[in-house]
Amino acid sequence: MNNNRPNFRIGFGVDIHQLASGYDLFIGGVKFEAPFGAVGHSDADVLLHAIADAILGAANLRDIGFHFPDTDPKYKGADSKILLKDSFLKVKEKGYLVGNIDCTVMLEFPKVNPHIPEIQSIIAAILEVDADMISIKATRGEKLGYVGESKGIQAYATALIYKAD
Repeated sequence: MNNNRPNFRIGFGVDIHQLASGYDLFIGGVKFEAPFGAVGHSDADVLLHAIADAILGAANLRDIGFHFPDTDPKYKGADSKILLKDSFLKVKEKGYLVGNIDCTVMLEFPKVNPHIPEIQSIIAAILEVDADMISIKATRGEKLGYVGESKGIQAYATALIYKAD
């Protein structure tokens, strides 16, 4: 067995939520104006959930559902910024910091692109990195599938973490 562990680790996260009227739509900690929102136990912020899964996975700490189960009433309506911060603290306790994050949000409407700088700033502050380390892309479903039919929202995230000195 090789005891030399790598200084860098990569993680991947994905999250999907149904869209329905009567809910708020949060993406990357920003509340969007929309006639619908994401359905979930917490505030259902798919982007922050995908990022939490990516950093937790990179540190081999399982996933967001393991740490913040939807069966626990204390997470009902929880602010996903807090869940991401708590996930990051778990990663830091294991001796890692975030190098960079790369994400894609899939949503037919409303447009995510105008909000990307604000989202980058929010995520960067939580993960204690420069906003330049947070890459966010947005795409539509082009009227195909649950994303294209505005029935769901999906986000993917990759994270590079590294061993702190």
